[in-house]
Amino acid sequence: MFVIVVYDTLAERNPGILRTCRQYLHWVQRSVFQGELSAAQHRKLLSAIKQHIDPTYDSVLIYRTQGPHHIQTDLIGQPLGNTDPIL
Repeated sequence: MFVIVVYDTLAERNPGILRTCRQYLHWVQRSVFQGELSAAQHRKLLSAIKQHIDPTYDSVLIYRTQGPHHIQTDLIGQPLGNTDPIL
């Protein structure tokens, strides 16, 4: 599945979310990651993110689709990340 993660957390929790997302996905913009995940990787990512947030304050949106070709993306301005495969 293709996943887009968008988060808005307290600044002190950002590094934990950033490190977690980088293990699974490509950084594409501040607080935004995207990439292909298996179902098992998706479950692990969700579990790891939950360990880093306060659900009474923070917000994490995870969009899922069958693949990136099902999403039309329009970029306005400069791209900030990359979409090279994660090794």
